[in-house]
Amino acid sequence: MRTAESAPENAIVAPVRRASVTRTRLADYLELIRPRIAVLALVTVAVGYSLGAGDGWRLVPLLHALCGIALVAAASSTLNQFIERDTDAGMQRTANRPLPAGRLSPVEALCFGLVAATLGCLYLALMVNALTAVLALATCLIYTLAYTPLKRLTFLCTTIGAIPGALPPVLGWTAAGGQLDSGALALFAVLFLWQFPHFLAIGWLYHDDYQRAGLRMLPTKKRVRRVTGLLCVGYALVLLPVSLLPSRLAMAGDTYSLTAIILGVGYLLCAVRFAIRESEQTARELIYSSLLYLPLLLLTMTWDHFHLLR
Repeated sequence: MRTAESAPENAIVAPVRRASVTRTRLADYLELIRPRIAVLALVTVAVGYSLGAGDGWRLVPLLHALCGIALVAAASSTLNQFIERDTDAGMQRTANRPLPAGRLSPVEALCFGLVAATLGCLYLALMVNALTAVLALATCLIYTLAYTPLKRLTFLCTTIGAIPGALPPVLGWTAAGGQLDSGALALFAVLFLWQFPHFLAIGWLYHDDYQRAGLRMLPTKKRVRRVTGLLCVGYALVLLPVSLLPSRLAMAGDTYSLTAIILGVGYLLCAVRFAIRESEQTARELIYSSLLYLPLLLLTMTWDHFHLLR
């Protein structure tokens, strides 16, 4: 029976509950867009823009590029989780994501992803330039319509997935007015090769989880000794000379070259250590080294580029 005392209490509790639900839904949408990965991508966009703009660097065009690309990145992550909601439900590390856990509906995610992709590409076309908009759309399409479904079919999905993963600095380059020239190719190549030891180590670490979900992230269905580790070593070896391309193209100087060599050797040693003794510890060390390598390399490249312009 409702009493006179309960009415004021309900009047307070109801808004609190609504606020709690709103916060939960916002948190779920944030999880859909995976902000940490999006921020890393936007950092590489800013690096590409800085290198492409040179002494013509301006803040407002960069902000326009970041806004549009952020929308496309959010869309890519959301549509990826929409497509993979069944496989995500079969893996421990992803089972609690908003879609497999049932906190958001697939229709909500699909609509959100499509709207974000459309708005992001239109914004880039209107406020930046058509080339950047087209490349952003291609990034989203390759990630969602090629890489994501191929994960069920072949380990070569990693190679396809590395293409959209390497395009953000190119988007920054073209947003600054650059064309698809040798400078853009150098940035693409560094990011492209960097990803392989990183994602192969992740694939090895979560191999059983991926297998249960029916995803092919490694060259062999079982963990064949040293196969993944040797692949990591091979990619890290190739990355070393490729990482020197920016200095060869006068995009950076000797400080960058020295830093690239030091970081590259460190990345390679972690890959060799993983190849010699494949374990959870060495796989995590390789992943951590990759996360240290990239921001330090890009930061040095940008700093040295502006140093050369003085």
